[in-house]
Amino acid sequence: MSHSFDWICKDVVKRLKGKDLRPVKCRSDARKFRHFEILLKTPQSLFWKSEDTPVEYSLLQILEPNLPVPEPEVLDTIPLKHIVYQKLKANVGVNAIAEGNVNTEYVQSYGYDIEVQCIGIPNSKLESLQNRKLLDKEPSFVKDYRMGRYSLYVVTEVFEVTKCEMKENITSAGTTVDAAIAQVVTGQAQGQWERKTMDSVPIQKGTVVAYKKKRLVIENDTCAILLFANAKKKNFLGMVPRMLRSSAPSDKDEIYYSASTVIGPSSLRQLDWKINYISPIGRIEEPYHQDFKRLQNEVSQITQELAMLPKDVQEIVFSNLQSMLSNRENLNDLLSMLELDQLGHMDGPGGAILDQLRQDSIPPWIDLRNLLLYLLQALMVLNETQLNLLAQSMEKSLLLHQRELVKSILQPNFKYPWNIPFTLQPQLLAPLQGEGLTITYELLMECGLEMELNNPRSTWDLEAKMPLSALYGSLSFLQQLVEA
Repeated sequence: MSHSFDWICKDVVKRLKGKDLRPVKCRSDARKFRHFEILLKTPQSLFWKSEDTPVEYSLLQILEPNLPVPEPEVLDTIPLKHIVYQKLKANVGVNAIAEGNVNTEYVQSYGYDIEVQCIGIPNSKLESLQNRKLLDKEPSFVKDYRMGRYSLYVVTEVFEVTKCEMKENITSAGTTVDAAIAQVVTGQAQGQWERKTMDSVPIQKGTVVAYKKKRLVIENDTCAILLFANAKKKNFLGMVPRMLRSSAPSDKDEIYYSASTVIGPSSLRQLDWKINYISPIGRIEEPYHQDFKRLQNEVSQITQELAMLPKDVQEIVFSNLQSMLSNRENLNDLLSMLELDQLGHMDGPGGAILDQLRQDSIPPWIDLRNLLLYLLQALMVLNETQLNLLAQSMEKSLLLHQRELVKSILQPNFKYPWNIPFTLQPQLLAPLQGEGLTITYELLMECGLEMELNNPRSTWDLEAKMPLSALYGSLSFLQQLVEA
């Protein structure tokens, strides 16, 4: 697992163990997560969290001016150090396919020694902002919020880097394919593949690596900040994510819609029934978030809708996404434009994808914007290293094999909240030879799986569930585009 900026932020959050603390995902976005900055959220799936998208407006910009503003204060200063060295050797047996071995070695060292400062606005100070009036002229994102397109949040606490020392990231990976496997499985001779990379990720003083937020509710011409997670606001209720609108139960505290503009009384009764439904005695039913079939059905619904797009549109989306995967910032910019429903000018591959949304050739019953939102939110769960590995997988036509391998991990382990050992299926590993096998192992390790490359034993980890689910959705979506 590499020590990219994304990984460092996640690791800081993991070590601080702060309630509701979230990592910054992208270095270029760090400046956008400051006090009073407004974020929006539009969840497309029940199985992975959508990223917070900065609207690049401060709460103070939409409130009436010339009124007192609470000042942030330093709450704590915390030193953090994490140095890792790992060396894994593997003798990955594929005797079910042919007699022979794939020998893999993976060596990596990385780490950081930083100090972060927690700067926040206590609830007692936030009270002074309650029920403040909005400016007469509202930004477009406020108007869209009133239409129930998403929920809004405001940043109230940030963790800034005050000191930083990085350990250089050194990675060495190699694979040797015995002749028996090479000839039977791939028809090739015995060979070796090796890769070495060296990089470092300096973080400047003042960079925000993590933050906390509170829900922002706009009602009539005033706003309110919900100071506690379970706080409720009159005339607002739990939102239904896109995939939930047909069949799935929701987390009541997830997001807010205006009852008067979005959900009618009959839909409310139906939603309430789904949330409070209890299976009859004697019937065993997995909780929604623990049922892999639900994820499979959700992804299947998306790919079926995607398959109805004209072939040329699918090809354009695929080729341009492939060009964008190595640039998380560009992906994030495209996601932001789609979430804000702003189909303005964008250069490069992102612009080519936006152009497709304006084409008359797309059937009116297919919502390409939502399909793209689904994929991009899944991709944003993955880190920078995984996005680069995914781009390599597309080039090497590994997506189908990787999807089946990820499915074989998720399907039997999805419902387990504890760590349990499992074995990767040899027949699914066999097509992933040489560099393809190493790329795939790195993809899985970056999800947080505790890999034991020998035999090939691994350990299911609950923290890997969401990134693996997002990887499964991404691979399925991209594979459908390949088959166009």
